[in-house]
Amino acid sequence: MAGRRSTGSTRRGQRSRRARAEERMRESEERGWKAGVWRWTKRLFVTGLVVGLLGALGLFTAVYFAARSMPSYAALKQSQVGQTILVRARDGSEIVELGPSYGQWIPADEIPQVMKDAMISVEDHRFYSHIGVDPAGLARAVWNAVNEDRQVSATSTLTQQLARNVFLNSNRSLDRKLREGILALALEWNFSKDQILELYLNKVYFGGGAYGIDSASRLFFSHPARELSLEEAAIIAGMVKAPSRYSPTADIDAAVGRANVVIAQMVKYGDLDPATAREVNVEAVNLRETEAQNSIRYFTDWALPQLDLLLPSNTFEPIEVWTTLDVGMQRAATTAIQSNVPGAGTQGALVSLDRDGAVLALVGGTDYVTSSYNRATDAMRQPGSSFKLFVYLAALEAGYTPDDTVNDVPVTIDGWSPRNSGGSYAGQIDLRTAFAYSKNSVAAQLGNEVGFSNVASMARRFGITSQINTYPSMVLGSNEVRLIDMTRAFAAVSAGGNSVEPYGITKVTTVDGDLLYQHQQATAYRLVPDYVAAGITDLLQTAVATGTGRAAQIGRPVAGKTGTTNANNDGYFVGFSSGITTGVWMGRDDNGRVAGLQGGTAPASAFAAFMRYAVRDRPVEEFETDLQLPEWQLEPDDEFYYGDQGDDGYYYYIDEQGNLVEPGRTSRPRGQDGFDVEGEGVNVRRGEPLDPQPVRPGTQPALPGQPQPQPRPVRRPDVPPAASDDFLERATGQRPPESQPAQPRRPGE
Repeated sequence: MAGRRSTGSTRRGQRSRRARAEERMRESEERGWKAGVWRWTKRLFVTGLVVGLLGALGLFTAVYFAARSMPSYAALKQSQVGQTILVRARDGSEIVELGPSYGQWIPADEIPQVMKDAMISVEDHRFYSHIGVDPAGLARAVWNAVNEDRQVSATSTLTQQLARNVFLNSNRSLDRKLREGILALALEWNFSKDQILELYLNKVYFGGGAYGIDSASRLFFSHPARELSLEEAAIIAGMVKAPSRYSPTADIDAAVGRANVVIAQMVKYGDLDPATAREVNVEAVNLRETEAQNSIRYFTDWALPQLDLLLPSNTFEPIEVWTTLDVGMQRAATTAIQSNVPGAGTQGALVSLDRDGAVLALVGGTDYVTSSYNRATDAMRQPGSSFKLFVYLAALEAGYTPDDTVNDVPVTIDGWSPRNSGGSYAGQIDLRTAFAYSKNSVAAQLGNEVGFSNVASMARRFGITSQINTYPSMVLGSNEVRLIDMTRAFAAVSAGGNSVEPYGITKVTTVDGDLLYQHQQATAYRLVPDYVAAGITDLLQTAVATGTGRAAQIGRPVAGKTGTTNANNDGYFVGFSSGITTGVWMGRDDNGRVAGLQGGTAPASAFAAFMRYAVRDRPVEEFETDLQLPEWQLEPDDEFYYGDQGDDGYYYYIDEQGNLVEPGRTSRPRGQDGFDVEGEGVNVRRGEPLDPQPVRPGTQPALPGQPQPQPRPVRRPDVPPAASDDFLERATGQRPPESQPAQPRRPGE
């Protein structure tokens, strides 16, 4: 018994010793851990202190040098943001001033106190207590961002906003924010709070081009900033956050709501008595009555970006831009579009060119405020049958005349069967009648006979810059084009077949009258011979006199062409009279169907309404439609077509890629990147295949180097071809003059 007790006591003693040893070990480890933590804490503290001191030294150095290099207060007062552009009309009258607008500079002691209180309350209520950067506001923004798992919200003080507006841009990069903070501290170093507030209120942007409270007050309330009321000051202060959203001219309800927020902030921070605030009625503020934003902005939006190419890149001074715009015609164009668009939601556009290419009027939509999208210069829409201009130009150049007989019958070309409007066919008619009544069957046959690629080349020659496919349906206007390009093409016809280059700026001067740019008339190239221009003018005149364009008649000679897509989602009319060429498009932006949109109705009516005004002071001009056919169509004469440059028969061709090709050339030059541009089907710059040609059902496309399928003749069997293959090869320069056979006889002889 005693032995067992002794053994148990020994075991208990051993366990007790082990427990004490383990406890001492834990205590030792804990002391070591605490000592390590303390050591690391001291190290981190010292490191942080050193880094903080270095950072503070660096910040102080940066602020010091920024303050030393900062412009004087007088220089900052004179600095302006952006360039002021005064736009003048054709007659020299002022039509619009764009860019920043600066009102009278208001000294700090003359700025109404309600304006100061409103701005400080809503934008920076600790303005008088911080040093340019608000640490408390920044800390709160970081705390909210961490708790709500979002980005740090804007915490810019008035001083930071001033630094950004005067010295920096508005991007959100960390680098910009750091520089903004340094510059804000430098501003506070150099200037007093009243000076900073004076700079801010005279330079901050309030929307509508207005910089400073005086400019904003005059723009929105028609009086100087010295006369601002509490309600008006609240509206102006509320716009700083988002000028385009809270502008009273853009959204009065949003402006009033934001102004009430400003009033509440003034009460919150003790700048406004609650009893006074309850009597405030922002909705009763009388806003300046401004004229509705007119369509002149469509013109300036198109013309003014060209200044980047016309003027040196270092031109920052205020300038005056003299343009081709006729204010009266622009007003008439706007009225013509707004009065004739069929149905709500339908848009319209109009471009009018003088005989030298000067843009007299340009309307890009029914209302610039509602939509600033310029449908006259930017929209790509199908021109419908107005594209037949190029089909008939190619046919006339190939030897057709307006009196030639064609057959208006159902046809199928490569599986495509065009259908005339109304579904009727006239049988044997002359070319003039087919064009006047816009016979789709005849246009398809002509395109097939002269070659769809030649029609595309003709469109390129006359200034169509958009992509053109050469499928058979292209003859009916399936390619999308720009209205200004179509108007340019018709203007070239009006000019007797000579090229026309649209332009809108005649000269640019400084405000002191120093000339910076003077427009030089572009060289005109002959696009087609005189007889082709006369023939197409004959057809265009008939289309208005007796055909689909009768609604475009204005009591004097008019030549033009209608265009309507199958689904009635695009309506066109383009024509000319007395040296003025005008194009009209109508349709919906969503490409929806519009009842009554046929080119011969609403677009032609708008054309007539505008042109009656546009030509009223111009003499009546008869068209040159007499066909003075070249001698080669009367008897063989190789010398005429290949005459000297002074010969009227000499003119340039333009291939499908838009390259000038002189008559008589047997090959075209190699491209800049070495690709051979001799054959068709190769992109001049990249050597890539062009748009594929349509392949008839049941056949395989021809491989490179193999003969291409030829279009089937579709004219009446008893009528000879308008032009032989020899003529077409010679006309496009593929056969040298010395190898030319005798010329074909004139069709119908």
